[in-house]
Amino acid sequence: MKDAVKEYYGKVLQSSDDLKTDACCTDTQIPNYLKKALSQVQDEVMSRYYGCGLVAPQKLEGMRILDLGSGSGRDCYVLSQLVGESGSVVGVDMTDEQLAVANRHIEYHREKFGYAVSNVEFKKGYIECLDELGFEDNSFDIIISNCVINLSPDKNAVLREAHRILKPGGELYFSDVYADRRIPAALVDDPVLYGECLSGALYWNDFHNLAKQCGFYDPRLVEDRPLEIGNPELIERIGHINFFSATYRLFKLDGLEPACEDHGQAVVYKGGIAHSEQDFLLDKHHLIEKGRHFAVCGNTYRMLNESRFAPHFEFYGSWDNHFGIFPGCGMSLPFDIKQTEGRSDGGSCC
Repeated sequence: MKDAVKEYYGKVLQSSDDLKTDACCTDTQIPNYLKKALSQVQDEVMSRYYGCGLVAPQKLEGMRILDLGSGSGRDCYVLSQLVGESGSVVGVDMTDEQLAVANRHIEYHREKFGYAVSNVEFKKGYIECLDELGFEDNSFDIIISNCVINLSPDKNAVLREAHRILKPGGELYFSDVYADRRIPAALVDDPVLYGECLSGALYWNDFHNLAKQCGFYDPRLVEDRPLEIGNPELIERIGHINFFSATYRLFKLDGLEPACEDHGQAVVYKGGIAHSEQDFLLDKHHLIEKGRHFAVCGNTYRMLNESRFAPHFEFYGSWDNHFGIFPGCGMSLPFDIKQTEGRSDGGSCC
């Protein structure tokens, strides 16, 4: 399957226009500061972009970032601007043609950004085998990935390696494609469906469980949307499987609880994070307004208190009390589903 993916992204696809669906080439609404950063990226790099979301979390100044499956380097060159000259970005990809595009424009972007030395580099390798690239334990602040992990045949190895090389309190912040059920083996073996980022997608609950097994104990969904396949032939082969583009953030924090437990804690956002001055979005259920006391579960408290975000918050409460599961902590499908015309949503049998 690795060879099939390299063939698809290296030779079959010459630009995003060659994709048969929008599963691996979509962007959500882009904030103005990211539009400005994207406008600085060289045209050839932009034309060879195959991603499914935004992978620019908050507070990136001076950070060391790794991009898993960096392709032509679009996201790396965007992040290069956001981390500044004191930060650095490393891209890893296995496809020679994509790496050639990325490397061809290193000097162009260094000059464009006004840096004395480029803060971007690209390495050829597999995202399941980061140890072979010499990345040491606890060596990156943030790892990002844009619609690539679904293409890996060994997602367990990807998440284990990401956990190993992240610093304590660091995060894996990535967009990918997920399904509302497990994909049949016959579809997984289809090279077109796999290359289009569909049949390699994990069932969302299997992903949650896998993340926890690899040390990311409380996966946080940032945003999601249902995918419109838009290709009648592929829709016929896929059947009734629903697919979603979703962005998750996974923090490397030992000892997070398996559920959102209420300890009577709260935080206050003080502001000061660029492009998030009035409120801070941790995840889909935590938009924290500046200056307002915001009740949080113990895991959320730790995500903010033991990460790069800590200086921007005031923290209230302790671990002395426990009030049970935090209200609203559910276990159903986390994504917002769009009802297909003429299709039942299932329901109960009675």
